[in-house]
Amino acid sequence: MKSQLSLEEKYDYYERSVQNPESEVSFMQDEFKRLYGRSPFSLREDFCGTGAISCKWVEQHRDCEAWGIDLDPEPIKMGKVRHLSKLNKNQQSRMHYLQENVLKSSAPKVDVACAFNFSYWIFKSRKELLKYFKAVRKSMNKQGVFFLDIFAGPESQRLVTDSKKINGLTYFWECQHFNPFTHECTFAIHFRDPKGKKHENVFTYHWRMWMMPELRDLLVEAGFSKTVVYWEGDDEDGNGNGEFTPAEDAENCDAWVSYIAALT
Repeated sequence: MKSQLSLEEKYDYYERSVQNPESEVSFMQDEFKRLYGRSPFSLREDFCGTGAISCKWVEQHRDCEAWGIDLDPEPIKMGKVRHLSKLNKNQQSRMHYLQENVLKSSAPKVDVACAFNFSYWIFKSRKELLKYFKAVRKSMNKQGVFFLDIFAGPESQRLVTDSKKINGLTYFWECQHFNPFTHECTFAIHFRDPKGKKHENVFTYHWRMWMMPELRDLLVEAGFSKTVVYWEGDDEDGNGNGEFTPAEDAENCDAWVSYIAALT
């Protein structure tokens, strides 16, 4: 059944379910400072969607500036309504939405770049992904960090649906297809609204699931000097606690999410 959600509901549900811009901005700024001993001020957010992270970034300091890049005009439009409009005039002047291809962006060089929510998985061949990583590397300052997220684990390749409840809203994450030969896959997001109505396939993704060693090798091949993996700790129940620390070895949980930082 086709979703009857309004655009406002569609992006509100998405952001409530899968994004935490304040936490991600803090993580990137803290890690950059730990790695280089100074604060970063410029951000390039690739596949930015509504640009929630970029808008949060420019709130942090009067010298912070951000460029949110996305080909799709719909989330950019909603980002201007949902996030840009809530910034003051000075902050708005430092927030730039670019409806462009991330491979050929007009954004200037930056301290920090990011591609979150596994968005870069849209590149399904090694050649395409290497080209993208090289484009990002060229966009970085002499001291720069490119942040990615990744999920994996045996459960991530099974045709299953996970769900969670968030203040009356139910979020569903479904693996609808996975090809073990190519790692091409289809994932979908569904919602059940607070009134109990389910909205199917509100967002769908046709990706290649990349593995950690592949990504780290490609990032170094693209010109980054090294990579750092951040592994999530466990809470008392054995679930993720939302705290990520550098690691080079860990137990292969059924499903896990990590960050990779690539340094210039």
